[in-house]
Amino acid sequence: MRIAAHDLGSNSFHSVVVEVHTDGTFHEVSREKEMLRLGSVVAQYGRLTEEAIDRATITLKRMRALASSAGADEQLACATSALREAENGPEVVAHLEAATGLRIQVISGRDEARLIFAAVRASVSIDLAPAVCLDLGGGSLEVSVGDRTGLKWCTSLHLGVGRLATDVGDLAKFGRKEQRALRERVVAALAPAALAVDELAPRMMIVTSGTLLDLVRLALQDRDGSVPLSINNARVSRKELQRVHRRLMEATGADRSAMAGVDVRRGDVLPLGSTLLQAALDVFGLDAVTAGEWALREGIILDAIDHRDPADWSGDALAMRRASVLSLCRRCNWAAAHSRHVSALATALFDQTQTLHGMGDVERELLEHAATLHDIGEHVAASSHHKHTSYLIRHGALRGFAPDEINLISALARYHRRSEPKPEHEPYGSLPVAMALTVTNLAGFLRVADGLDRGHAGTVSGVSVAIEAKRVVITAVSARDADDELEVWGGRRKKAMMEKLLGRTIEIVAG
Repeated sequence: MRIAAHDLGSNSFHSVVVEVHTDGTFHEVSREKEMLRLGSVVAQYGRLTEEAIDRATITLKRMRALASSAGADEQLACATSALREAENGPEVVAHLEAATGLRIQVISGRDEARLIFAAVRASVSIDLAPAVCLDLGGGSLEVSVGDRTGLKWCTSLHLGVGRLATDVGDLAKFGRKEQRALRERVVAALAPAALAVDELAPRMMIVTSGTLLDLVRLALQDRDGSVPLSINNARVSRKELQRVHRRLMEATGADRSAMAGVDVRRGDVLPLGSTLLQAALDVFGLDAVTAGEWALREGIILDAIDHRDPADWSGDALAMRRASVLSLCRRCNWAAAHSRHVSALATALFDQTQTLHGMGDVERELLEHAATLHDIGEHVAASSHHKHTSYLIRHGALRGFAPDEINLISALARYHRRSEPKPEHEPYGSLPVAMALTVTNLAGFLRVADGLDRGHAGTVSGVSVAIEAKRVVITAVSARDADDELEVWGGRRKKAMMEKLLGRTIEIVAG
């Protein structure tokens, strides 16, 4: 089944079409966005002008047609602040419904915050619970607090960038005096919210939607020299955001629009969003923000899916990551038995040699995911499938992982064969030195495990490792004599990287 969600926002209209699986998970099929700035029109005139209504009508008709061509079985549309608050909002909604044939639900600010947080907890690892989530739109700022178990508190404030831009007036003259005045207004509006959630004691801040995500992209660009394909779960510090803020305040509108990672149509309001974010960090007493790329439209879809994957909603922070990995595997028609078996063998080798390599739970989890995904590239072609695997992981929209973690898993899965990691290989070459070393270290376990299931038959049911002074003996446990068979041979020919890591000769024998 395919569902389309149309988010009729105050800054822009967004549309996404997803394929829903029987277990309640989904993946994106197509996406469309149009910047309309309806919130600015309502803030200035109190109503939507004929010109704004015409643009909204043309845009929504196109989005409905594109969703239909993408095979959407059901189309859902939700309108937010601009249509909710415009004097002629009901008439405009009726006009849009007549023009498109869609039923449009005008949702309250609290419902908007609820749906956004549902998307956040399904896509971001809330590892410092509870989290306060900020979604900055054109007409309002949705603030919510919750953890993996659900939403604890939410509100909607009149602090959208379109509304703030109207209050400021000439954005070209947004100097220190205007910045101080805006900051005072934001602090005054946020202070009651911070007081209301004081007992919940939020420990991390998650930001969603365009303006705030652009600020995260700028901070990542300053830190790493490039912006990753996905910034979901990326974390940047207050100091990094302060550097971005100073740069934005010194730049012209044209300069801001030309910055890497910035939507050219959003350059003029970035200083407003940055001022708001700096004030929010102060008010809530937090020192970093985490990016969440899912927002209202994904929340609409989650709300529409009757059967949800239990793993997505458990209290286990890692369950979402595993569910996302398995969802990508299914989309790529994976060889489930082989991949699961290689993952089990790789983690068993890791566990039984831990006294030698000294790595911990973080590395073990990444090895488990890379092993599970290592052969999905065969969905594209058997030839060079390791490269296809790497590409699919990087572009697979894995939830709950930081960008560097996705690149690490992508690189690790690529090296399950016999080629050595090289700086010119992407994404290996762009990883931080410590993460590149982790890839090199973990690849040995993945290679031997893959070799021990060379025939994809599960002949080797497990491994038993004996650590000696100068060697490590791996016994391939099997129900029958496998000494001269494919699996033991496969393990032996791929043991070099594991030998280098452990500093001992490895012998693989049948058991």
